Amino acid sequence: MDLNSASTIVLQVLTQATSQDTAVLKPAEEQLKQWETQPFFYSVLLNIFTNHSLDVNVRWLAVLYFKNGIDRYWRRVAPHALSEEEKTTLRAGLIANFNEPVNQIATQISVLIAKVARVDCPRQWPELIPTLLESVKVQDDLQQHRALLTLYHVTKTLASKRLAADRKLFYDLTSGIYSFACSLWNHHTDTFLQQICTGDETGATNSLERTLLSLKVLRKLTVHGFVEPHWNAEVMGFLHAVFERLKQFLECSRSIRAENLCRDRVEKTIILFTKVLLDFLDQHPFSFTSLIQRSLEFAVSYVFTEAGEGIVFEQFIVQCMNLIKMIVKNYAYKPSKNIEDSSPETLEAHKIKTAFFTYPTLMEICRRLVTHYFLLTKEELTMWEEDPEGFTVEETGGDSWKYSLRPCTEVLFIDIFHEYNQTLAPVLLEMVHSLQGSTNVEDTNAILIKDAVYNAVGLAAYELFDSVDFDQWFKNQLLAELQVSHNRYKPIRRRVIWLIGQWISVKFKSDLRPVLYETICNLLQDQDLVVRIETATTLKLTVDDFEFRTDQFLPYLESMFTLLFKLLQEVTECDTKMHVLHVLSCVIERVNIQIQPYVGCLVQYLPLLWKQSEEHNMLRCAILTTLIHLVQGLGADSKNLYPFLLPVIQLSTDVTQPPHVYLLEDGLELWLVTLENSPCLTPELLRIFQNMSALLELSSENLKNCFKIINAYIFLSSSEFLQMYASVLCQSFCSLLKDITTEGQVQVLKVVENVLKVNPVLGPQMFQPLLPSIFRGIIDGERYPVVMSTYLGIMGRVLLQNARFFSLLLSEMAHELGQESDQILGNMIEMWVDRMDNITQPERRKLSALALLSLLPSLNAFIS
Repeated sequence: MDLNSASTIVLQVLTQATSQDTAVLKPAEEQLKQWETQPFFYSVLLNIFTNHSLDVNVRWLAVLYFKNGIDRYWRRVAPHALSEEEKTTLRAGLIANFNEPVNQIATQISVLIAKVARVDCPRQWPELIPTLLESVKVQDDLQQHRALLTLYHVTKTLASKRLAADRKLFYDLTSGIYSFACSLWNHHTDTFLQQICTGDETGATNSLERTLLSLKVLRKLTVHGFVEPHWNAEVMGFLHAVFERLKQFLECSRSIRAENLCRDRVEKTIILFTKVLLDFLDQHPFSFTSLIQRSLEFAVSYVFTEAGEGIVFEQFIVQCMNLIKMIVKNYAYKPSKNIEDSSPETLEAHKIKTAFFTYPTLMEICRRLVTHYFLLTKEELTMWEEDPEGFTVEETGGDSWKYSLRPCTEVLFIDIFHEYNQTLAPVLLEMVHSLQGSTNVEDTNAILIKDAVYNAVGLAAYELFDSVDFDQWFKNQLLAELQVSHNRYKPIRRRVIWLIGQWISVKFKSDLRPVLYETICNLLQDQDLVVRIETATTLKLTVDDFEFRTDQFLPYLESMFTLLFKLLQEVTECDTKMHVLHVLSCVIERVNIQIQPYVGCLVQYLPLLWKQSEEHNMLRCAILTTLIHLVQGLGADSKNLYPFLLPVIQLSTDVTQPPHVYLLEDGLELWLVTLENSPCLTPELLRIFQNMSALLELSSENLKNCFKIINAYIFLSSSEFLQMYASVLCQSFCSLLKDITTEGQVQVLKVVENVLKVNPVLGPQMFQPLLPSIFRGIIDGERYPVVMSTYLGIMGRVLLQNARFFSLLLSEMAHELGQESDQILGNMIEMWVDRMDNITQPERRKLSALALLSLLPSLNAFIS
């Protein structure tokens, strides 16, 4: 069939595959899947998506199928790989022209060209880069943009390759096109700035798009295209030019009206400039040394002085703070304790940093961070009132400091304070001393400043260990602040209880704990929900602390537990319920069995919460964690929970149910804890073991817990359990042993050994299919000592406790191997004695000795 006929048929099926009707869609998808491996299918797709007269949805689908095909069939070693002849045609067709009118399709074509380039460029596709560079120079706007878009995606993909040979190819590519890329970027940037000044909005938008793309190309080339970029004048010239361009674009953004089309793109370009600096600093810290002074001056002036007022925007502030943080914290710029061991580059960078961060500069940064950036904003205060639970779920932890302003300011403060604590500690303490006594509840600004200063003291807790007598401050000042119940004072109540939580593990006398517990009880009844949630967090930190003493906590346990339970019922958001559940879990875990009198209400509430959280698997994980600690606290009385507990375990560990992906790990732990605290094996507990064979087939990291659960069943009621599940378990073990690590083999064999311990008569019969391979392992001299030791332990138990069965096994092995029983036994004993030193546990050595002695007296010539 020729290509035209094939195109007609494929076009028809692709059209059907865009249908909303499932009856039409499904057969079409199946047909396309079958064609994926057919010769010239991708040539037909190329013809379809480059034909601009066809329906956009059909062309879009053709591009996607082509792109997915590259991943699967482009490499030579792939099954059903494309022929070299077809690939040559496709490569030529992809770069024949860059005139795709639809933006989304153009992006997909650029991405798929980049995917091909990753495999073929430059060896099989040397013409790609020259073609792109030529197309970027043309006057046609559309062609120029599409070629530049493709150049960016190709550069990005090639820069991501990490093998040494690929890095070398990228260095060569960069040296060949860097000058051109710089001049292209400068040209488009100058054009944009001229057009924005003359008010040519449409022209400026087009030029800005090209500026952005050419800058993206330069970013990849600059960061990944040089081994030692500081020796290249063009690279350093570009990086210094970035600062000038940043100033121009910041001024430009001030003059552009908010509704102007360019405004968002200008801000995006400004952020991209900062990303160039951040990436370069991250990859080439020593090459960045000559830029440290300028970077710090630039970032500090815009973020911590009046120079940035009316110009800067939130994301830009975040990027500048990250730049300062990365310079302050960079290990490459920190000299060794022994100065002579430090490299000249490190000493040079450290000298520049020290010269910049003078006392006045550090003091101004610290004051501005605390009294400007730490202040709660109007938006945050509004959120506090309108959505208190949303307010408490702060975006902290992980990499949130890279993108969000509040975490970013706090992380910068911590890093600068850590680096320069000798200088900054007195500055912060002076701020604290100026805020002694309670603040006027009518003075909102004073309240917010105090909140910010207390936040700083909490963040710098470890650094202030020697400077602050926290116990005295707690007794003389902070307790009084917590007793001011006015609604407007709630930011201080919330901040003080948070502050105590930060200091509890740093410096807090054990004698003061009862006073703190009483305070927590009072604050858990505060009129404000945010204060109550923050108090619950501090309670968790207090209870989870190393110096926690149960005897001090018990007098407050009942009221605390009641108030926490009330809070759990009151909050509505999934995240907040999880948080309060974790606090409850922590309390239950620390007081253990002493929780028993107070858990009735929680036990009644959890089934309802479980039902309500059907769509929220992470909340269900928190419920499972709570149940684990609850079962441990209740001990044997946990059997009263079985009507709720066992269905929960059943669902969590059933691999046919979608939620198991989230719940399995905690579900297995709950199952194990339930068995460990069970007084006897109930029919319901036996029934849920049906889930185990599928779990063993998974062979995941949860296998260890699975073996613990099986052992628990064996020890609880071996006869009952083994009669029901021995054959299924034996089958699972046989298949497991074929494909498992040495450690896994030992775990499986230990379970078998436990069966033989508790049931020496029936055990060997039940696990008979496993024993021949163990016997063979001993005779063949298993090379792993731990496995051999376990083999000998199992065989020793069979020989010592069930001699009759051992004789049958010996006869079976003699028949299988075609040898005499006496000879087989002799070979086994010889190996056993030879490998006795593999057995390290005294119990097993004793077992082996007894097993071998049980063979005496004997008529066997070898033994005699």
